[in-house]
Amino acid sequence: MKFDPFHDFDTRGYLRNAFGEKDPDIVRHLEHSCFIAGISEAFRYLSAIPNIRYHDVLHTHKLLFRDLYPWAGQNRLQTAPDIAVSKGSVLFAHPKDAEAAVDYALKIGSNKAVMANQPGEVMGYLAYGHPFLDGNGRTIMVVHAELAERAGISIHWAATSKSAYLAALSEEIDHPGKGHLDAYLKPFMREPIGVEQMEGNITGTHGLDGRANVSADENTVLGNVSASELKARYEEHRLRRRETGER
Repeated sequence: MKFDPFHDFDTRGYLRNAFGEKDPDIVRHLEHSCFIAGISEAFRYLSAIPNIRYHDVLHTHKLLFRDLYPWAGQNRLQTAPDIAVSKGSVLFAHPKDAEAAVDYALKIGSNKAVMANQPGEVMGYLAYGHPFLDGNGRTIMVVHAELAERAGISIHWAATSKSAYLAALSEEIDHPGKGHLDAYLKPFMREPIGVEQMEGNITGTHGLDGRANVSADENTVLGNVSASELKARYEEHRLRRRETGER
């Protein structure tokens, strides 16, 4: 684990975590422990909001990870505005575009008909935005679960395969609006389950603790966002998303 956007891993540990920890297994354990401890409060917070907005996503992250990361709730435009972040072959949104991607996801996700029929597209935009240096997957799963409940559906996450889900998600991010993740998720769609069961539905997801195959889950700094190759890739992403209606 050497994702080091702050350039102080050796002195302050992974992402300046509150314990100065560097061991990847210990960091993942701490992350998951914080997530489990904060998920009930996060669902209570979201369920009380009539219209979920970008700042609510930021606050959800803070509720989940504030005991581990001092920067919890701050997006990449605040924490690392000049670096390009990827995971595997997936390039996430430019720090300046993260809010727009998440806003678009929340806009279409608040439409019950769209959310019920295109839950994968909504998740794809949430994931592409990747607002945080870490904790994105768990944060957007909580937000997505609340949007799904409001649309009269749920996703049986415990039945999904992490590798198959991530493969479909990668395709969704690279080629938005083509139905890649919708096709994967639809066999796992169920009736709404109620707030009291949403927590267990999420925490029962296989691989959510991040301990299996840590290296595959690791973020990477590709370089400065001003690099010509990266600028071209960002523009290609923007063009693809304009075709689906994002502005």
